[in-house]
Amino acid sequence: MDLYGIIGYPVKHSLSPLMHNAAFKELGIDAEYKKFEVRPEELEDFLLNRKDVKGFNITVPHKVSAKQILEREAKGSKSEYVDLAGAINTVKREGDRSHCTNTDVLGFLTSLKEDLKFDHKDKGVLLIGCGGAGRAVIAGLSNGVRKIYAYDVNKDAIRSSEKLECISDKEIPEIVKDCQLLVNATPIGMKKTDVSPVDKEILHNNLSVYDLVYNIETQLIKDAKSLGLPCSCGLGMLLYQGAHAFEFWTGKKAPVEVMKQALLKAISCKLIL
Repeated sequence: MDLYGIIGYPVKHSLSPLMHNAAFKELGIDAEYKKFEVRPEELEDFLLNRKDVKGFNITVPHKVSAKQILEREAKGSKSEYVDLAGAINTVKREGDRSHCTNTDVLGFLTSLKEDLKFDHKDKGVLLIGCGGAGRAVIAGLSNGVRKIYAYDVNKDAIRSSEKLECISDKEIPEIVKDCQLLVNATPIGMKKTDVSPVDKEILHNNLSVYDLVYNIETQLIKDAKSLGLPCSCGLGMLLYQGAHAFEFWTGKKAPVEVMKQALLKAISCKLIL
């Protein structure tokens, strides 16, 4: 049986095993996907020595560090999305070689198209949060977008460029008027007591809203719905990045609907509880 998994710290909350094991079962693949809780000080040892794991996803807080370690090792290959996002979230093993990519980039773009029906070409985007997920959003939107205005409490997380501009929180109310898409890439909203990362009053009729939080209907999504704005949570990004990872590992077309139903069932149970 082939072994796959997800590494992170913590990682117990991950829903990835549900969708990947459902996909393996659907296609009759003799494989299992497990959670591996890897502390930061254990990351290099896992990346370089756990050759029994044929493929794995990488989540918080290891995506950037994994890129640095695997590039230093220089055995294998990487896709263009790794450099665009500055992070790795998916690895495939072939002997001593590690092939790396970032399926968060394609996952976000696919969800933006399929779930929000949004075309980012020549659009203005306001991005809140520039961690690993936010970088994937920037990487995905960079080709085609008119401008990305990015806000993060950690200014060092943002590298301004021709299409990317770092802004302060005080500038958000004015800048959002020039944007057609608002993306929340922070954890704000994961708790029921969380407020929205932006005031409801600044949302306007020409704005679509995407919140990467997927385990709960956030206040931002509630506000967007109340105003009749197109909006989507991050479940689609989770689903499609998983589907792209599955295809990267196996070379087989991912059973997306089966994977989606596995995620929806798990989230429905969590919401009921």
